[in-house]
Amino acid sequence: MSKPTKKAAQELAVSDSNVDWAMRSVRVLFLEDHPLDVELCIQALRRAGLLIEADVVDTRENFVSKLQSRVYDLILSDYGLLGWTGVDAFRLLKQSGMDIPFILLTGTLGEETAVDLIKEGIADYILKDRLARLPVAVHRALRDKSTRDERERAIQALRITEERIRLLLDSTAEAIYGIDTRGRCTFSNAACLRLLGYDSPAELLGKNMHWLVHHSRPDGNPYPVEECAIFRAFRDCKGSHSESEVLWKKDGSSIPVEFWSYPMLQDAKPIGSVVTFLDITERKRTEQVLERSKARVRHLVESNIIGIVIGDLDGNIIDANDAFLRLVGYSREDLSSGELRWDSMTPPDYHGSDLLALEHLRTTGTAAPWEKQLFRKDGTRISVLIGVTASIDPKGQVEGVSFVLDITERKQLERQLRQAQKMEAVGCLAGGIAHDFNNLLGVIIGYSEMFEERMAPTDPLRPKVEQIKKAGQRAAQLTRQLLAFSRQEMIEPTLLDLNAVVADTLTMLQRVIGENIELIMIPGKELGTVKADRGQIEQVIMNLAVNARDAMPNGGKLTIATGNAYLDDAYSRLHPPASPGSYAMVTVSDTGHGMDHETQAHIFDPFFTTKEKGKGTGLGLATVYGAVKQSGGYIWVYSEPGHGATFKIYLPRVGGASDEAESRKSSNGNARGSETVLLVEDSQLLRELAHELLESIGYTVLEAECGLDAIQIALQHERPIHLLMTDVVMPGMGGRELAERMVLSHPESKVLYMSGYTDDTIVHHGVLQSGVALLQKPFARAALASKVREVLDAPDSDRTGNSKFPSKDIT
Repeated sequence: MSKPTKKAAQELAVSDSNVDWAMRSVRVLFLEDHPLDVELCIQALRRAGLLIEADVVDTRENFVSKLQSRVYDLILSDYGLLGWTGVDAFRLLKQSGMDIPFILLTGTLGEETAVDLIKEGIADYILKDRLARLPVAVHRALRDKSTRDERERAIQALRITEERIRLLLDSTAEAIYGIDTRGRCTFSNAACLRLLGYDSPAELLGKNMHWLVHHSRPDGNPYPVEECAIFRAFRDCKGSHSESEVLWKKDGSSIPVEFWSYPMLQDAKPIGSVVTFLDITERKRTEQVLERSKARVRHLVESNIIGIVIGDLDGNIIDANDAFLRLVGYSREDLSSGELRWDSMTPPDYHGSDLLALEHLRTTGTAAPWEKQLFRKDGTRISVLIGVTASIDPKGQVEGVSFVLDITERKQLERQLRQAQKMEAVGCLAGGIAHDFNNLLGVIIGYSEMFEERMAPTDPLRPKVEQIKKAGQRAAQLTRQLLAFSRQEMIEPTLLDLNAVVADTLTMLQRVIGENIELIMIPGKELGTVKADRGQIEQVIMNLAVNARDAMPNGGKLTIATGNAYLDDAYSRLHPPASPGSYAMVTVSDTGHGMDHETQAHIFDPFFTTKEKGKGTGLGLATVYGAVKQSGGYIWVYSEPGHGATFKIYLPRVGGASDEAESRKSSNGNARGSETVLLVEDSQLLRELAHELLESIGYTVLEAECGLDAIQIALQHERPIHLLMTDVVMPGMGGRELAERMVLSHPESKVLYMSGYTDDTIVHHGVLQSGVALLQKPFARAALASKVREVLDAPDSDRTGNSKFPSKDIT
């Protein structure tokens, strides 16, 4: 390889004057199918002092891939490639929109072709037998690219500057427009257009602003341009200002304005002026209001509505209006005799607060209103609210002007309100206690009735059981009296569509919960009608949404879903005081920090709260509970620490044959079977219920409390386990992991998951994929029978309930 010629070295030196590419590596993409040619080029560039970082490709696919995966300073391409050409590569580069210098290396290239390629945008071309020119061409291409980048940056900076100026002008409240020496508009900001009633700057640009907006005086008489103070700015080369002027709007109306007009100078010569004006309509209105206010103050003092007292800072009362004298029971003669003094009218227990107010008055000129009592002339006390401001009398002495308001009645109302709040709190507490007793009494009465039905009439224990039942019923009557005490709110039940109620609250809910929480509504189809107070239901939804917001301080997802539900006898026995029947259900689910079982046991108790002191009263969920109960409904919560919470509200459905049909459909228990089911549930009460229900419809049930127990049972059970029925969220091993491990020992097993969360919430948590077989808690017997049968009858090709396990790990 020959050394660079003297001319080439000079060109290289010139190219280095702008950018010192030797100071950093140059990333070069070689499009070449001859490795030797690549090596020769790299050597030539390195001898020229360039640090080369090279990638080599020879196919169209690799070329496109490299462009997408890495940033290059330069592309060196052979002209002739296998199946395509360097020109094809350059056109691909242009289509991508990337600005990368592209140099062709070729054995031969006609002069006409070379010119065409240069016109098309190729940086340069180098004949392979003249590689001595390569460093110069590379430097020139890099320098040109740097120049283009610098120009683009300058253009972008200019755009940004112009945009900032425009934003600055449009962001200011003052209206601004410019005019040239002929009075024609040169620019206007958004405030100018808005105040003058125009839609676009184009309506003003080039127009004579005097004849457009300043042609007449306030009385409508013509305003000669020779007298125009706005034009005077550039005519006299000095600013002008008017505190009260009018400008005329596009619609022909006028607005009062205050304006400033200042000349624009170029080379010490005026080229126009900048006009700034303010709409002073509000100021004019304020001045009028102020005059009216002064009149009102005079009327207030004279009308004796509020007590007004003028006194010195030593406690002497100099003057007072009739309202104050009437308030304290003194006459104007008593005032003239000097009998009235603040200290003589103030009980001793208020002297301290008076001295503090006097100190504030001396230092700041005002004493903020404070409450105190005054002795009337007859010795009785009255409660007043008093505020003082300092004023200077004609002799220059500081006086205090006191405004005194009788608040005796208000203080009495406050005492009544505090007492009412105490009674309301006691009522809430009594209601909570009554509900707890009713739960216990439901068990006592229910089991006593069961025993009574099974005993013979002559059984000696039967009378004792009857007494237990009667005692429970009498206790229930007492708790009903407590509930009557706690339900003090007047309600207006109406027939409601819960979908409509929830939809109407969404906008307000989004404002309450904030923008960092995603709010989703999933309306149920053919939702049953309920009879309840709309305000109470809206308050229930609002309180639950606020509770969910507080559980998601860093944002999350709040889902409100509606649907129909049927609660059968078995479910009602385990969830007193819920009654069997058809319900419309509202589900409120969040992705917050969740609750443990101990917290769930107290969330509806009055005054119970997990928030820090001063952050909550503990009455939000207690209010929800009372409102749902008062509507004849039932609320149930399902939550696990770290997995959010789901509140389900059941309200009785009313009316229609369709409800009865739904009830019959839900209570259908004909779906039976004889297969073996492995039931895994960490709640003993629910596990016992599901066990009993499954056996009652013919299934053989294996029972486990947790995932590890279930694995041991599956390993020891030699015969087929047709169905794994497992809770999703359990301590230790979750339902998903259990199902994956079960397949290893019992590949014939299908899976049915159980959860108290909504389907969407479970998917959001990453516990399961959408589409798996899932049974919502709480479930009725018919729903359980139907779902178990549905999963067992699914095709054998899918063992997990019509959905494969997700491939990614989920924590």
